[in-house]
Amino acid sequence: MSDLSRRSVLRGFGLAGLLAAASACGVPPAHIDAADRAARDRSAQDKKLNFANWPLYIDVDEKNAQKRPTLDAFTAHSGIKVQYTEEINDNDEFFGKISPALMNHQDIGRDLIVVSDWMAARYVRLGWVQEMDRSRQPNVTKYLDPLLRNPAFDRGRRSAVPWQSGITGIAYNKKALGREIKHVSDLWAPDLKGKVTLLSGMDEAFALLMQGQGVDVAKWTADDFHRMTDQVASLVHSKQIRRFTGNDYTKDLSSGDVLACQAYSGDVVQLQSDNPDIEFVVPQEGAELWAESLMIPNLAEHKSNAEALVDYYYDPEVAAELAAYVNYVCPVPAARDVLASSKDEDTAALAEDPLIFPDDEMRKRLVVARDITPEERPEFENRWNLIVGL
Repeated sequence: MSDLSRRSVLRGFGLAGLLAAASACGVPPAHIDAADRAARDRSAQDKKLNFANWPLYIDVDEKNAQKRPTLDAFTAHSGIKVQYTEEINDNDEFFGKISPALMNHQDIGRDLIVVSDWMAARYVRLGWVQEMDRSRQPNVTKYLDPLLRNPAFDRGRRSAVPWQSGITGIAYNKKALGREIKHVSDLWAPDLKGKVTLLSGMDEAFALLMQGQGVDVAKWTADDFHRMTDQVASLVHSKQIRRFTGNDYTKDLSSGDVLACQAYSGDVVQLQSDNPDIEFVVPQEGAELWAESLMIPNLAEHKSNAEALVDYYYDPEVAAELAAYVNYVCPVPAARDVLASSKDEDTAALAEDPLIFPDDEMRKRLVVARDITPEERPEFENRWNLIVGL
């Protein structure tokens, strides 16, 4: 695995921000009614689908980088050929790429896409993705993690089914620091002055920081947001925070330039393989559980084939194979038993890794945060970007 994160850094408004701002100013949003989202489904006679994903987010054959074992097995089982492209490098960038077509009710040439849930919420609100037929998805119905089933933007996960999940928490070098970190407030201790980094993306950063102030991020308010940003601004002024980062926090932590940082669980699994002194903690106040989700865009011509692929990856055997490769939080808890039964010791050990399968104690402290609404975004984004320097 490389250090490329699937959790993108928010880079200003972009087209997504412009749409949010336009909506807030009373300009009619480019919403598509449910009755106008479907095209004639060609799945039965056209056994294929186009699947757009992030780089390094699927299993790859060790001997042939062009082969993806789970996708190959899906084709062998179903007869459906998958055109798989690794074209999503940033949520906003991809949104800008496909939104003109979606806004104008045109087919984007992709049957399945994967984006972070904070961005998925925009597609759902705009009516740019279709609901899936759960009768075709018994595995999703049975095996989807209960913690991920009902985000505020998509109750029942009809439009956005998690591909992989993760936790935004705290990573630190326990040996170099010489003590444990248990609370978000521990980052503000004097011995960490100038040795702490936070994530620069507002959507990625805000929940953990609010949780450190005792906020229930499933139902946070504007006052909570401003109280959090006031604290962050003060910590920047006092030079407690070294800087704000994208995924390059991994380099800072590995080099020792920082001792503690806001981090993603999936990245830390990789860091720990090189440095066992790196710890990941879900603070006592809690941490954000997030997902990057599969969605079927409007007018996709192979909807049933796409629904079949989504359900295929919710088979615990398949989910286990994918989890063993990508090392993010698996949205299929039943895959844990599959890995645990492996005859390979390293593979079996993954079943006990709480950053892939959070244990019961950790799960009690994980929360899916309420997303930022289009009406809130312009004000909040402006405030955050002034602090971060974007």
